Amino acid sequence: MNEQVKELIEKYPSEIIDMYNDLRQLIFDSVPCELEETLWAKLPSYYVGDSFVRLIPFKDHINVEAQAILQYKEELTGYKITPKGMVQIYLKQDIPHDILKQIFAQTLKAI
Repeated sequence: MNEQVKELIEKYPSEIIDMYNDLRQLIFDSVPCELEETLWAKLPSYYVGDSFVRLIPFKDHINVEAQAILQYKEELTGYKITPKGMVQIYLKQDIPHDILKQIFAQTLKAI
């Protein structure tokens, strides 16, 4: 894990760290190519070329920013989608692994 990303994530509660690590692994599992992991404006970001996915942690949820989210809006009923097109996943919610894997792959141009 990128050292700057690691330092940022370590400041959050353990439940958020666990969720973050699960989402991070899902991003890596979604694409066959190498990803660049970095902080962009203090936001953990994962790049393939110019395409990116961001995981934005908060104390009780994580916002996932990916270009393809709005295309899967119907599959994400039950999850809040922000006006900017990010999906919010709260600690009390299950992570929609299958849908997010498709979103990450499509956003990062792996399918």
